[in-house]
Amino acid sequence: MSYGIIAIVGRPNVGKSTIFNRMAGERLSIVEDTPGVTRDRLYAKCAWLDKDLRLIDTGGIQLADQPYQEEIRAQVQIAVEEADVILFLTSAKTGVTDDDQYIAGILQRSGKPVVLGVNMVDDQDKLAAIYEFYALGVGDPIACSGVHGIGIGDLLDACVAAIPEKPAVEEEAGIRIAVIGEPNVGKSSLVNAILGEQRAIVSNEQGTTRDAVDTPFEYEGRPYVIVDTAGIRKRGRVFESVEKYSVLRAMAAIERSDVALFVIDAEAGIREQDKHVAGYANDAGKPIIIVVNKWDAIEKDEHTMVTYTEKIRNEFAYLSYAPVMFVSAKTGQRVNTILDRVNMVYENACRRIATNVLNEVIADTQMTTPAPARNGKRLRIYYATQVGVNPPKFMLSVNDPKLMHFSYQRFLENQLRAAFDFEGTPIQIVTRKKISE
Repeated sequence: MSYGIIAIVGRPNVGKSTIFNRMAGERLSIVEDTPGVTRDRLYAKCAWLDKDLRLIDTGGIQLADQPYQEEIRAQVQIAVEEADVILFLTSAKTGVTDDDQYIAGILQRSGKPVVLGVNMVDDQDKLAAIYEFYALGVGDPIACSGVHGIGIGDLLDACVAAIPEKPAVEEEAGIRIAVIGEPNVGKSSLVNAILGEQRAIVSNEQGTTRDAVDTPFEYEGRPYVIVDTAGIRKRGRVFESVEKYSVLRAMAAIERSDVALFVIDAEAGIREQDKHVAGYANDAGKPIIIVVNKWDAIEKDEHTMVTYTEKIRNEFAYLSYAPVMFVSAKTGQRVNTILDRVNMVYENACRRIATNVLNEVIADTQMTTPAPARNGKRLRIYYATQVGVNPPKFMLSVNDPKLMHFSYQRFLENQLRAAFDFEGTPIQIVTRKKISE
């Protein structure tokens, strides 16, 4: 679970996305010298010292009416309200502008901790320019350069120090199940069907569920906690105040879950946004069950289920490990089998493989199908060990990690799945160079 949320705000063209990418360690946000390129929020996780953080990159705010300004202003307000600390980014190239003053006023009224970063301090000559930013009245300015990576650690230090202490929350015992999917796919109806009572609001209007709501219950003497998350829409459409927390809270629910039920509407079929929703859970390393809801509304023959499953496998190739279930929350069809499947994938995600058995499988795999040669060199795996569970994580000691091609890594993953029961859970494989004795 993340230690805190940092929202990066500021007017256009001050380098917010560059700083975001530096902190995330990846190029996740579009970077361009055209004001207003970032029109929707982007999210990422990063670690600083011993803290796990979540970052929000926002579009810029301007006083003048420009394309997308209403949407961008709404997104910044959402980010500000959800964040634990706000990183207010300005530019040493332009100095303090009217837009900076306007944004500073919004941030002062928010009551949230603010860290002031002055970007584009690329040389010593610009260092003196940061002092005029004291006039914004939001704290001490910190010089930084997203392009050159200068001052990023100082910004993160200041952000972590500004995050308020949160009281410890005692979570309910049991397997935590996050019910995720686009709006109006029947998540609340499915939760109610599993619980056997009307615990969540059910409506055909999109976006009825706004928060992630935890509901503890028992099934056959075993404790569970089910989380009905607000529907995740495409990020660029999350403007309305009624949905202001939906995406962030759904992502937080996924992070603290043990199993994700990814719900698809059988009538609507697979939509592009479904891939983004499932991607959040996959990236978080959570066991996933694909639940096709409203199956009662589909005209079927003996081939319908097979055809639909094949389509899911083609559209969600990265979820080849996830079982597919066809249910109807309305009629209760197969709903009673969901928790048994949840138990199964959770136990698979927590499975530990004995080191000697693991190494036998890896050795046999290398003998029958050695890694392809690259530039005259071939990958050799000397030793394997499991270093984590939920998801299962395996460390391979090799001659050169650079020789591990993604296709051979995928092949090894499939061999592990064939040898051991890892249905429903992703597998992580990492390599390290063997230490010479």
